[in-house]
Parts: sequence; structure tokens; C-alpha cells
Amino acid sequence: MKSNKPLSGLGALGQLTGLVYSTDSGRTCPTCRQAKADCRCGRPVLPKGDGIVRVSRETKGRAGKGVTLVKGVPLDEAGLVALGKELKTACGSGGTVKDGVIEVQGDHRERVIELLKKKGTWTVKQAGG
Repeated sequence: MKSNKPLSGLGALGQLTGLVYSTDSGRTCPTCRQAKADCRCGRPVLPKGDGIVRVSRETKGRAGKGVTLVKGVPLDEAGLVALGKELKTACGSGGTVKDGVIEVQGDHRERVIELLKKKGTWTVKQAGG
């Protein structure tokens, strides 16, 4: 017989049932449904683009602090991390790689464009003002 008392305490956790769905599809492989870092299907996930690497500066959502963004680099996640580390070291600043975009703290557009052009692998353009 079920009571109408509200559930309370740790014993109530066993009575709770239901599915929890995650909407974090950007971080999982669409084929094997594993995290991109743990992908088992062996297929590298490369960003789609027009073959042009764009370097821009952005301050939106960063309390006025500017970052240099590098978008459109056709590398897998490991390649982006390695390139990001190389760019951060050359600029003498910090940064990160998020969702296929390399972020370097500070306004280093000219230096980043120069370094990417020296690699000679991609067409590099400055985007924005």
C-alpha cells in the first residue's frame, strides 16, 4: 500500500526512477556515441569549412578582455591542441581550444597570421576589424 507522504531522506532515493537524457551532442561522436576523446570508431572528426583559416579578435562575453580566435583549421582535436600550444608559446600568452576554435589570450592577430602563413599549409585571412 502506497502512502501519500512526501519522499524525504536517503531512503527515498531508491524509490525514484526515470531516465535522464543529455543534450550534449557536441562533445560525443555521432557514430559510436562516446565522448570524442574516447571515440572507438577511429574516424577523425574534422571541422567542415571552405579551406580558409580565419583569424579574428573578440571581446564579447569576456569582460572586455580581448582574445585572438583562429577558426577553420582542418585538423583533428589533437592537431588543434598541438597548434594551439605552438601559437600560445610564440605569443607568450595563455589560451585554449574549444569546439574546433583556438583561442589565444590578448590581441595577437598579426603574429598568429604570420606564423600560420610561414607554415604554408593553409590560406590565412584576417576576419573582422
